[in-house]
Amino acid sequence: MMQHPRLYSTSSDYVYFGLRDRIANRELKPKERLLEVKIASEMGVSRTPVREALRRLANEGLVKIVPNSGARVASPSPEEMESAYSVREYLENLSVELACLNGLDKRAVENIESALAAEENACGSGDIDAFLEADSAFHRLIAESGRNQVLCEHIDSIMKRTHVFVFFSGCFEEERKSCVAEHRAILRAIAKRDRESAQKKMKEHLVHTYNSLAAAEEKGI
Repeated sequence: MMQHPRLYSTSSDYVYFGLRDRIANRELKPKERLLEVKIASEMGVSRTPVREALRRLANEGLVKIVPNSGARVASPSPEEMESAYSVREYLENLSVELACLNGLDKRAVENIESALAAEENACGSGDIDAFLEADSAFHRLIAESGRNQVLCEHIDSIMKRTHVFVFFSGCFEEERKSCVAEHRAILRAIAKRDRESAQKKMKEHLVHTYNSLAAAEEKGI
């Protein structure tokens, strides 16, 4: 899995991205213990940036920190995934409805097209971080077009929650085959203010994504 070269401004960033890449590449397995002393020694840093990095990863759902037990790589259950996607489907349905109601201005369309171009580039290079960032941008921009700030915040939150499953499922290769085309179909429907079609295409997109994740989970990828 390719990653763009990074410049680290802090030791915490260095540890954070290093561990995040190892989780994405499945070098660190679900439920594996993450010992601060061991990580600090391997990465040539003190324990403080390791602790900070683990907290950041925990906020993203990639790591679980249990009091008096330490940190472990997260291990999302199929039930968690199903619940998260049920909530996301509800939120995205409302997001599309409001976007169709308010319409997309020229700037919104340009920003969404820019996100799709970034997503396409990430798919071509195999950069999962860039892909997930562009994917989030697409869905967030649609929510912003609906002009409901509370909904935007919930969309951001549920996107972070569901992106965790992409890391642990190993289905990125499957996702990048169809994601951009599905997003473009959603955009076309919203641009026409065709609420019924836009909601249908968004639901199909989410169902396809969920089914890919569930299939990967069953295979134990």
